[in-house]
Amino acid sequence: MSDSYTAAIVHSPEAGVRLRPEGGELPTEANDVNLLGMAIALALGRAGYEHHPEPRDPQLQTLDALIAGDTVMPWRQPGDATDEQQLTCTRGAGGAWRCEVTPA
Repeated sequence: MSDSYTAAIVHSPEAGVRLRPEGGELPTEANDVNLLGMAIALALGRAGYEHHPEPRDPQLQTLDALIAGDTVMPWRQPGDATDEQQLTCTRGAGGAWRCEVTPA
């Protein structure tokens, strides 16, 4: 598995956001998936994203599917965000992920 994860954030106003990974190996171990998913959620929150009023479907909207870009997750972009943003994550020596949202 790679120590980095980069994805475009694709906005779907009716449903939330979808990540479009830009290559590289995706994590497959449950712990790695959970740590990356948590880091992504924290980065989106720091960037001003909010939960979409539509609840998440836990059978379809899983962390594996989010990271792979296979599902839309219930997050709304901040009002002042540009249409195109990038999510960049790196994994530290201890295994923890750090992600940030930047303009594309």
